[in-house]
Amino acid sequence: MDLHTVRTYCLEKKGAIEDFPFGKDIHVFKICGKMFALLSNRNGSLHISLKCEPEICEILREQYPAIKPGYHLNKRHWNTIEADGSIPIEEIFGMIDRSYQLVFKGLKKAERELITNSLRIK
Repeated sequence: MDLHTVRTYCLEKKGAIEDFPFGKDIHVFKICGKMFALLSNRNGSLHISLKCEPEICEILREQYPAIKPGYHLNKRHWNTIEADGSIPIEEIFGMIDRSYQLVFKGLKKAERELITNSLRIK
């Protein structure tokens, strides 16, 4: 798995934009200004940080050694995945989908409607 594949998948989400608020090496994906994914290469390895429900975060960490508490994020609500090939790409895409949906559900009704109607907002 490479950064380009994950980046492309994140940008296919309705209303998703890419931003670099933490520097040029950290790709941040947002909807309506709210982060749902972060990508970075650390120590030669792709790392993907995703939001999830606290109980799901714990289950995933127990299930996969490559998943750790969110790196420089709220460790209760974020996981960071070291994309070392031990987790199937379909599972990672599912985690991205869940992160996106979790953030989407937390948006204001007007913002959700704008995204549903395919308008891009920052």
